[in-house]
Amino acid sequence: MQTITDYFLWLATVNSGLPGRPRGWPAPMSAEALHGPVSDFINTVGPHTEADEAALAIQFLAMAGNMLGRSAYFPVGDARHHVNLFTVIVGDTSKARKGTAWEHVKRIAREVDLDYQRRIVNGLSSGEGLIYAVRDPVTVQEAIRRNGRVTGYEAVIQDHGVDDKRLLVVEAEFVSVLKVASREGNTLSPVLRLAWDGDDLQILTKNSPARATAPHISIIGHITAPELKRSLTVTEQANGLANRFLWAMASRSKLIPTARSISCFDLAEVIIGLVSARDYAGSGGEMRRDPGAEQFWHEVYPALSAGSPGLLGAMIARAEAQVMRIACVYALLDCMSEVRLEHLCAALAVWKYCDESTTYLFGDALGDPVADELLRALRRNPGGMTRTQINHLFHRNRTASDIGRALLVLRKDGLVQSQIDDREGKAGRPAECWIATTTEGGQP
Repeated sequence: MQTITDYFLWLATVNSGLPGRPRGWPAPMSAEALHGPVSDFINTVGPHTEADEAALAIQFLAMAGNMLGRSAYFPVGDARHHVNLFTVIVGDTSKARKGTAWEHVKRIAREVDLDYQRRIVNGLSSGEGLIYAVRDPVTVQEAIRRNGRVTGYEAVIQDHGVDDKRLLVVEAEFVSVLKVASREGNTLSPVLRLAWDGDDLQILTKNSPARATAPHISIIGHITAPELKRSLTVTEQANGLANRFLWAMASRSKLIPTARSISCFDLAEVIIGLVSARDYAGSGGEMRRDPGAEQFWHEVYPALSAGSPGLLGAMIARAEAQVMRIACVYALLDCMSEVRLEHLCAALAVWKYCDESTTYLFGDALGDPVADELLRALRRNPGGMTRTQINHLFHRNRTASDIGRALLVLRKDGLVQSQIDDREGKAGRPAECWIATTTEGGQP
């Protein structure tokens, strides 16, 4: 390559197309998800950005659900589900264009409401800090003194608190949030769970008297797949934090060497639609499914609530609630308090993409490091492994009880089976051999 021209010709050959997506990658989000202002946003921005369509749509829904506030809700028994969403976009650093997708969404938020920008923050590091960002006023009783004597008391506002309880937390390095949440004694994980539920927030410590009533908190995070797999702990799976998030894979959608600037005039229809929805949602009230959506809900509910074993099951355990929250966002964006069939279908399309993303990330992983490593080893050895070989696998750094517990977990989920192997027996005793019931690709 003697000249700069030669270099670019070579680069064009190498980069003639986008890298193929790995096996198991979720299928593109179906057209049903492109409804209302979401469709207007994607159709306007999509052709002029390398950002993934799913990353654009899901972050738009999370932002819109937060901007719309908590006045509207969907009742499930005695609980009320508001339209605040937690989502994490998962993809390669830089190349997945996660941040690019968010920049487009952030611009829409800015164009709709300049004041709302102050409700978009980052730096999530503790439960106390999150509560402080949506705190109530703090009033204290101060003594009234006359001539050195206390003649009474009066209420004095020590902290005026925060009037707007909407808060959208955007974390470009979500791995740091997971690390903080997994530390012993940190209050972030329980506070986040309460925030998704829409409950009042308070930590009963002497040094942190802050309280937040009726918060409306949403979260958008960005992370790479290896970071996520390393940082998501068994505790976070067990305590229900992970399944409050929508996990969505993202990759670069196309190559655009010179992207065209998108003007406010191009975005006018999206902006007007979101302004109308914000004003409509402010009146609030109870939301319901219309008869068509209700009938369809009864049809899809068994599949949504069926669940899955292992880590995947823990990650998607709130499928029903997530789908209805998304459907309510779509309905409110249409300025409706009634969830119709098209809103439910749109929400199911989004959930399907998130479900397939979670399956791609975690598959049949169990969330138990010993069991997961053991299953991978057994799948690499279709002839099976004896207990002696398994002990050597862990370099004898795991106790017999740890290994025994892992084998029971795997057998309970039908992933392994045991049989007697006469070849390995000592002193005439046959050896126990463990065999994976599926191959490394998940096939029998």
